[in-house]
Amino acid sequence: MTGTMTGDKLLVMGATGNVGGELFRQLRAAGADVRAAVRNVERASLPAGADIAVADFDQPSTIAAAAAGARAAFVIGGRRDMPGLLSALRTAGVERVVVLTSRSVIGRVPGNAIADMWASTEDAVRASGFAATILRPSGFMSNALRWLPQLRAGDTVRTTFAEVPIAAIDPTDIAAVAAAALTDRVYAGADLELSGPTALTAAAQLAILGRALGRDLRLESVTGDDARAELARVFPPAFVDAQIRLFVDGEFDDSRVVSTVPDVLGRPAGTFEQWAATHASAFQPP
Repeated sequence: MTGTMTGDKLLVMGATGNVGGELFRQLRAAGADVRAAVRNVERASLPAGADIAVADFDQPSTIAAAAAGARAAFVIGGRRDMPGLLSALRTAGVERVVVLTSRSVIGRVPGNAIADMWASTEDAVRASGFAATILRPSGFMSNALRWLPQLRAGDTVRTTFAEVPIAAIDPTDIAAVAAAALTDRVYAGADLELSGPTALTAAAQLAILGRALGRDLRLESVTGDDARAELARVFPPAFVDAQIRLFVDGEFDDSRVVSTVPDVLGRPAGTFEQWAATHASAFQPP
């Protein structure tokens, strides 16, 4: 972390998520004055003695108390009322925000529900008047955790978009860049595209994960109407169509590798091999 501004209280919204949780841990380890905002304190696995506040990010009226005294805040985009959320943060005295969106907004084709959602967040940020840093990451390495139920049941994984290469990023790296943006004003006003160091297909990720687990894992690719039906079990119709457009029709290339992580952090971005080794225990049978 660079340029820590002592005395500035920092607010991390979504401090139990993949990125927010790691960001809170990194800031706290660096000695920053940081507060975690969560929906439910009882369910939040945060360190004893941590500064924790309750807030519902979809209810801007709950933000004021959580943000009291904070000068910078980390915010996850895609909320139902982003203008209201940002307005509540400004009213509470927050001066700068670091907002997580997605690089699917880059070169987006309008009418795609996923890309439009993130673009709407960015529009709200720009209209808010904040000195904002927008983080636009690629797909997360932690998305491999969606295979957990299948891998606990056996060695075969059924997945959609199996042959689509993605330069997936470790959420730890996203958090580290967010920490730099929160603690160094040099990133105010910047839009930072983030990726991992290598583009890998799901098949390649599964092979790496298999080596980390010492298991012979097999992938079953789900395509066509079966893929659409599989997605429909999890996502609303507009998001199913959006993913088909992004990853089958080719509206978006998530394989592009960019150097932002090493440029900001002064070290290489984490590899999927490293992520798999770190999280191997999560895939073991309970």
